[in-house]
Amino acid sequence: MVEQTVTESVEFTFTPEQDELRAAIRRFAQLSDEATVRRLMDSKVGFDPPEWTRLGSELGVLGLGVPEALGGSGGSVVDAAIVVEELGAALFCGPVFGTVMLSIPALVAAPDTSVRAQTLGPLVDGVRTAAFVVPDPAGQFDPSVVTVRASGAGDAWTLSGTVERVVDAGGADDLLVAAVSPGGTALFVVDASGPEVKRTALSTMDLTRRQATVHLAEAPARLLAGPQDAARVCEHALTVGATLLSAEQVGGGQHLLDLSVSYAKERLQFGRPIGSFQAVKHRLANMLVSQEHARAAAYHSAWSLQDGADDPELEASIAQAVCSEAFTGIARDAVQVHGGIGFTWEYQIHLYFKRAFTDAALLGTAEQRRDLVAQRMLDTATTDHPVEVATG
Repeated sequence: MVEQTVTESVEFTFTPEQDELRAAIRRFAQLSDEATVRRLMDSKVGFDPPEWTRLGSELGVLGLGVPEALGGSGGSVVDAAIVVEELGAALFCGPVFGTVMLSIPALVAAPDTSVRAQTLGPLVDGVRTAAFVVPDPAGQFDPSVVTVRASGAGDAWTLSGTVERVVDAGGADDLLVAAVSPGGTALFVVDASGPEVKRTALSTMDLTRRQATVHLAEAPARLLAGPQDAARVCEHALTVGATLLSAEQVGGGQHLLDLSVSYAKERLQFGRPIGSFQAVKHRLANMLVSQEHARAAAYHSAWSLQDGADDPELEASIAQAVCSEAFTGIARDAVQVHGGIGFTWEYQIHLYFKRAFTDAALLGTAEQRRDLVAQRMLDTATTDHPVEVATG
């Protein structure tokens, strides 16, 4: 007789506190209406600093995932994902990518030093912003592609070099920079306001998410993580960043799906709502399936980081592959559902369309992420079932 072991499945549900958090951020995000987004994307800094400070000091959500002992709000990566999803749904203009997705997670994982404390506190409070100036081919940390050079020792360091296409670098107060030091690749904090730092704004497809080229010419820097810790810190930041970026994509996809369903109910063709036609029904149904698949992948990735039950790096790659394709696919379909109006500058869909395709290129494309998943699975299979090679 063969005994069967039944594993009880545990359903993931949001807590009442997380539902309240979502409602609070959704109310806050109402300030980010279409007129506000268009105004800010044409402004000098690209976001509203007082509203950003509100997120940190009044709502306390910039510190979610940051332990209270470090001055944060506590909470978890799932809580942070909820916030980012709602901000993504509103196309909120602010340094969410550079500060929340990458720099704060890097600082949390960094060694406990005065540099970490002095840098993290103002970011959590929303009074300063940051950009993550670390090359990330395919969304991974690779010391071999770091070109910035560091010279000095102890508390006296200077950095020199150029890093292209850094998101949120143009208006950042602090830069977290990976640089090659005499002992190996390390992570430093640079005050971006110094004359040794030059930032060249780039023309981007998504005007709500700005990028800049960063030039450092013997810029004074403070050591955040030495060669023995830098790789771990950067890898953690990129894993959290990929998970939160997935959540943002879920938020944008949901907004486009809601817009499309509403339009299909209201737009008349041949005296009938276009949503009554089979072709439109099928397109909307496919959009919903993609959206729910993406939501499940994003929050499973956040849960794996929080719980540690699964491989966080693997889950982050799965989430990015799924959510990037879902968001771009939903954006394409939303344009089709809206017909002629979907192509116009005056209508909001093009703003989300551009965000979708910009997000899909950040921290590794869907194709690159699938390659990483395949390699991870192959490595695991090889380790669990090594292949013996006969000799002689």
